[in-house]
Amino acid sequence: MNNIIDVKNLTYKYANSGDKKALDNVSLSIEKGSWTSIVGHNGSGKSTLARSVDGLMSYNEGVINVDGIILSDDTVWDIRKKIGMIFQNPDNQFVGATVEDDVAFGLENLGIETDKMHKIVNNVLKKVRMEDFKERQPDQLSGGQKQRVAIAGVLASKPEIIILDEATSMLDPQGRYEIINLINEIHQENDITVISITHDVSEAMLSDHVIVLNDGKIVESGAPKKVFNDDEMLKLTGLEKPFNAHLFDALVEQGIHPPVELRMDENDLEEWLCQLLLKA
Repeated sequence: MNNIIDVKNLTYKYANSGDKKALDNVSLSIEKGSWTSIVGHNGSGKSTLARSVDGLMSYNEGVINVDGIILSDDTVWDIRKKIGMIFQNPDNQFVGATVEDDVAFGLENLGIETDKMHKIVNNVLKKVRMEDFKERQPDQLSGGQKQRVAIAGVLASKPEIIILDEATSMLDPQGRYEIINLINEIHQENDITVISITHDVSEAMLSDHVIVLNDGKIVESGAPKKVFNDDEMLKLTGLEKPFNAHLFDALVEQGIHPPVELRMDENDLEEWLCQLLLKA
């Protein structure tokens, strides 16, 4: 297994929080090219973990290794070059006067030549299907469109890892669906490692791996099918069982056993059910 992130015994405590730890001796590994969802309710430690990995927060104890580099004050900028983060509020990420300016901002900071920069900007805007909006101002865009621009800005710097920090939580259901499917396309086409920080268990269905945090500790880890069939854990953490997991249970009760390799995500499940009906 080729891990791109290894976290060992990570502990973080906010000032004036007494003995309460936002992260309590957390250890985990994330495989290169995988999609990992880190789920849990507000206050579980999800965002603290993500921002610690990106060097945005200074943790109290532990070791973070990103692609062979140990995170420290001396290496934080080397690590940030490997990671692109997309945050919760799309308005807080827009720094350019127009879509084109916003995507170009990071490239300008890297000193990319103008001709090359324009090619990169046009390419990434096409990837996120925003090429017709490059002259638009931020107040002319929907929340979902702003997140597409944020994704384009991240892609322009060619990161090895994309971290979504509750990136769909402020979007309507349609916007959320479109962004998650866009990230899935990018993940599959570019072999980028995706880490999704979310409290929405339905989003985690596309993942290869799910990590559940509760009160700063990992309480469950594994494939979505395994994690979301742990009813005791779901009760402990207050997480809802995804609809697809309920559907799997109902099929098994009727004597219909989905293939072991079948993932719980909506697209794979829909395709398998259609094939099943055609054979009936």
